[in-house]
Amino acid sequence: MRWIGFLSLVALSECLVTIPLTKIKSMRESLREKDLLTDYLQRHPYSHAYRFLSGEGVTVHPMRNYLDMYYVGTISIGTPPQEFRVIFDTGSADLWVPSIHCSSPACVTHKAFNPLGSSTFQSTDRLIWLLYTSATMIGVLGYDDVRIGDLVCKSQAFGLSKTESSKSLEYAAFDGILGLAYPALALRGTTPVFDSMWNQGLISENLFAFYLSSNKKNGSVVMFGGVDPSYYRGELQWVPVSEQGYWQVTVDSISMDGKVVACPGSCQAIMDTGTSLVIGPTNPILNILRNISAQTTSTGEYVVSCEAIHSLPDIVFTINGVAYPVPASAYIRRERRGICYTNLNTILWDSPSRWILGDVFLRLYFTVFDRANNRIGLAPAIA
Repeated sequence: MRWIGFLSLVALSECLVTIPLTKIKSMRESLREKDLLTDYLQRHPYSHAYRFLSGEGVTVHPMRNYLDMYYVGTISIGTPPQEFRVIFDTGSADLWVPSIHCSSPACVTHKAFNPLGSSTFQSTDRLIWLLYTSATMIGVLGYDDVRIGDLVCKSQAFGLSKTESSKSLEYAAFDGILGLAYPALALRGTTPVFDSMWNQGLISENLFAFYLSSNKKNGSVVMFGGVDPSYYRGELQWVPVSEQGYWQVTVDSISMDGKVVACPGSCQAIMDTGTSLVIGPTNPILNILRNISAQTTSTGEYVVSCEAIHSLPDIVFTINGVAYPVPASAYIRRERRGICYTNLNTILWDSPSRWILGDVFLRLYFTVFDRANNRIGLAPAIA
């Protein structure tokens, strides 16, 4: 059995395409450093735009808050290639970048795609409208060749923004978003990038994986078409996807010091590389915050005493019978000003029991997103 397991890992790692990722400041951190966060949150409270809407000639697609993001990679679009820094995001399914036809401040401060500069670009007159919890992106749908490392997706659908209405996008350290969720979340009638990779025979295995490093020694990567076992310890533990849209799984319980503090009787959670925090329903999150004596700030964030970090308990997520502890060193971050913020937050969500396990969780656990078998593999990431 050991030899079979070893050979299967070798097979998975063949034809593996690895893309380096760079850890950046989240938009929340950038706004806070510029003393703009309080004003921004007052002007842009969370919206309830989490449902599909449609009108004649316009496709409206719901998205979510991008204040809390960290990891970006480089792709290129068109012939000759035009480079962009994008979030590889398992919480959405569309690709979009700014266009030269966008005059919003957020577009001016980022690279913009020039359709006239690409001999392979195919235009459409289809308008798209992406709704964020605190911003909107209005643009058009186009098709062109998209390069990710050595992979080239031919005639890939992507959005070209014409209006980006948010200071959070203006100060973002990325140009656009590349979604890796299931096609059910994609713009109607389009094929997401990862599905194009598989359909066009660019990868040998119908899966991808993330290693999100918390230090500078080991670089973060997203890998397509296979798994490199040198990025994790032990064996992958497989969890079935409970709903094929988001990468969603069933969590058995959430506990601290051996006591269930949230999610009694199970709940749903999304594995989301596009969010840096652990986000959950209001009451369960507040219960955890009370357990660690957190205090709220004027921006709605939560802080704790920095001296208490080493004595605070793990938050343990039990998933498919396996315990995944998240220590205080992961769910609390120390800022330059000597303030210790929690990496926990609440959000208005379409389900009272759904959680988002962002990079706080995923930095600890190497994660395989297996589309062939509709499952997620988890193993402790190398330090």
